[in-house]
Amino acid sequence: MRNGRDDVIEIDLLQILLEFKKRIWIILAAMILGGGLAGAYSVFALTPQYTSSAMVYILSKETTLTSLADLQIGSQLTLDYKVIVTSRPVLQDVIHNLGLDMTYRQLAGRLKIDNPTNTRILTIAATDPDPETAKKIVDEVASRSADYIADIMEMAPPKIIETGEVPTEKTSPSNTKNAMIGALAGMVLVCGLITLEVIMNDSVRTEEDVVRYLELSVLAAVPVRENETAEDKEAMAKNKPASSDQHGKNRAPEKRRKS
Repeated sequence: MRNGRDDVIEIDLLQILLEFKKRIWIILAAMILGGGLAGAYSVFALTPQYTSSAMVYILSKETTLTSLADLQIGSQLTLDYKVIVTSRPVLQDVIHNLGLDMTYRQLAGRLKIDNPTNTRILTIAATDPDPETAKKIVDEVASRSADYIADIMEMAPPKIIETGEVPTEKTSPSNTKNAMIGALAGMVLVCGLITLEVIMNDSVRTEEDVVRYLELSVLAAVPVRENETAEDKEAMAKNKPASSDQHGKNRAPEKRRKS
């Protein structure tokens, strides 16, 4: 509410909560509508994505870890290999060998390289709308990166522990998650509009509003009769003078006829 004394907007949280309670059905309808639209968009508009993964052990049989320094070197090599796997030469070879219609940057965006904690293993994951293509990509990336690492580091290639498999379930999108996000967005939108309406409403509706905003004391209040709304009372107050005048006009001719 806007305070006329210093033009400061005061927010009555209780009043806003009461408005939420009065319009709970509108809020629920917005949640259902938002969730339905988001869920339908997720089902019919978004392309399902499938992910296949492979694992590579980055230390070859020629590498020995005999000291803490060797362990630290192994950890550093893991970070280096994560960069090499998504390097341009490796990805361009993958695109050429598989005949993919994409750039190496687009292919890099479909790859995810992870290093499980306290291991010398790289997990390579590839995502694609086609499950078979996802498996082919991850296998080829693992093979080509191992050969490239061996060539760059002048060592035996890292060993591929696990090749990819054809995924049977999609990894994205999550229709349930998108529907929940849509429902939440619908609720937030409607609640925001209700809050804005309450804040921008400068009308005086209660005795407390008279004291707070007009700095006047309330001497009397006319209660609303049973089954009568505030709008009915206002309409009656507006029509009362007109009815009295009309009644007076109707009585005047009767007096003249009597005389």
